[in-house]
Amino acid sequence: MTFKPRQLTPDDLPRLRQFWVEHWGGEIMITRGNIYRPEQLDGFVVEEDGEWIGLVTFIITGDECEITSLDSLREGKSIGSTLSNKVIEEARKKKCRRVFLITTNDNLYALGFYQRRGFELVAVHRGAVNESRKIKPTIPMMGSNNIPLRDEIELEMVL
Repeated sequence: MTFKPRQLTPDDLPRLRQFWVEHWGGEIMITRGNIYRPEQLDGFVVEEDGEWIGLVTFIITGDECEITSLDSLREGKSIGSTLSNKVIEEARKKKCRRVFLITTNDNLYALGFYQRRGFELVAVHRGAVNESRKIKPTIPMMGSNNIPLRDEIELEMVL
């Protein structure tokens, strides 16, 4: 099945906020101490019968593009790949030198997903999640796979 992402619009902001509350535990994203709110970000969504089944948000600052969130609610259907490719395409159009993202030490699925798509591990920010938790207390202590949630891992694709 082929999915056609559409760009998020200002009309999508309420739904985006709700999506983040449901899937990310709040209306903000924090990476490396930076707080991101939906109205600051660009993004693409994949819909099926009016339901959001995939979402990516990102921000371009200078010549860098940061993926701030990526969700596929139908695993194994290439939704995540389609959305990440759309961001890479957008970053190339805007002459970015790299696309990067931050994930957490417990997110083994994301680490594999991005590395299979050409991203490389470039940094481990030890204790960064512990710092983010001071701003966003809804971040759990225990992450996926029963791994304590404490570090941020940075991956990048040089364009």
